[in-house]
Amino acid sequence: MAFSAVLCGQLAAAERPNVLLIMADDFRDTGGVFTKALAKTPNLDRLAARGVRFANAFAQYPVCNPSRTSLLTGLRCEQTGIVGNQEFFRDKWPDLVTLPQLLRQEGWTAHSFGKIYHTANTGEGQRETWLDAGKSWDKASAAPPTAAARKGEIRNLTGGKLPWCEVGIMDGPDDDQPDAQTAAAAIRSMEELSASGKPWMVAAGFHRPHDPFHSPRKYFDLYPKDTLPIYRDPANMAAAAPLSISGGWAETFAKFTDDDRRSFLQAYLAGVSFMDAQVGRLLDALDRLKLGDNTIIIFLGDHGYHLGERDWWNKNTLFDRSCRAPLIIASPGAKAGQTFRAPVEFVDIYPTVADLCGLQATRALAGKSLRPVLEDPGRAHKDAAFTLVTRGPKNFGQTVRTARWRFTQWSDGAIELYDHDADPEETRDVSATDGHAAVIAQLKERLHSLPSWPKTK
Repeated sequence: MAFSAVLCGQLAAAERPNVLLIMADDFRDTGGVFTKALAKTPNLDRLAARGVRFANAFAQYPVCNPSRTSLLTGLRCEQTGIVGNQEFFRDKWPDLVTLPQLLRQEGWTAHSFGKIYHTANTGEGQRETWLDAGKSWDKASAAPPTAAARKGEIRNLTGGKLPWCEVGIMDGPDDDQPDAQTAAAAIRSMEELSASGKPWMVAAGFHRPHDPFHSPRKYFDLYPKDTLPIYRDPANMAAAAPLSISGGWAETFAKFTDDDRRSFLQAYLAGVSFMDAQVGRLLDALDRLKLGDNTIIIFLGDHGYHLGERDWWNKNTLFDRSCRAPLIIASPGAKAGQTFRAPVEFVDIYPTVADLCGLQATRALAGKSLRPVLEDPGRAHKDAAFTLVTRGPKNFGQTVRTARWRFTQWSDGAIELYDHDADPEETRDVSATDGHAAVIAQLKERLHSLPSWPKTK
């Protein structure tokens, strides 16, 4: 179906596109040992072949709730004030119009399944509130783990010191796991909504590859443990700034054996391939329903993840491994099979969907529509992406990433500068090296252009 905006900025009813938003949790982009050759993701490859892959897409905060809140509100974390997993944005912003809410207001029906907003750590009493049904969504649900989902070989890699650090080779089929139930619910919703003839937005939020690292056995079998590589930091790696790594877990990670490291990597990769299989089910349903030509498909990980880089096995840093995550967009009019390499930000997603749907946001957004580069990936977009992280109530860091540089400034005065042309793994801090004063000054000015933090009331 042709996709074109009418002069008033709205779309004719027959041309209003559907929106399928797919999110994976803690899913990093490639680099280090996590290579395209290693990770088996045939369905994400299939999606990338029909859309544009953004090779340098950055979250605005490298933790679940702040990142997802920023993405769905179109605002930076410096603006929302949401920087932790225990803060629900509606408590601060009850009337903020989110992306799905905008679509609902303009005639779309919006359904959410699984982890879209951060509901993972909420109790039963809070979960319904955090799903934000009635405001963001017409209907929202998240399938909790069942007893059947816990049957298998389970081992904590830290002897229980870190309860989340658990590998689970599960005996049952995919459908025992919440992510498969999320995919099934999203497919049923697409079938029902498509029959109604109205445009829709369906969001499917997959928990994998997030911990606990539980996936059906067949996905572990894709990655024989003794064949997996181990990432080793170079011996001459620059020491991290004092606030760069977020706490006491580093001491536990330092005690990992090589078998522990391979077990962690195997379980993470199994989660990636299990999640990819659920993406495949969604794409199959779109094709079966003949909806691909009039559906905007957005896939992303909510932020990145370390797999041994700087001996860290988690998120919540301002290094590329934690800030950068996969982003693929396939839409009517997009150039298929293209890669866009300039920096983009997750705050760009809200204005992109609004633009593609012919809608105007109800307020100024922090991002910039990606529609021009979807239609022509040779066009310019923006030259920098920004990420915030906090370290307790007082300390924080902000980072700016350009095509070549990552510059990070911490509240204790420490700075870091990494040259991606020479050092894509960010192992050599050149901030104190002669010849970089002008670059540092320019990038400091870019950080100063951000909304102030700590946020003033």
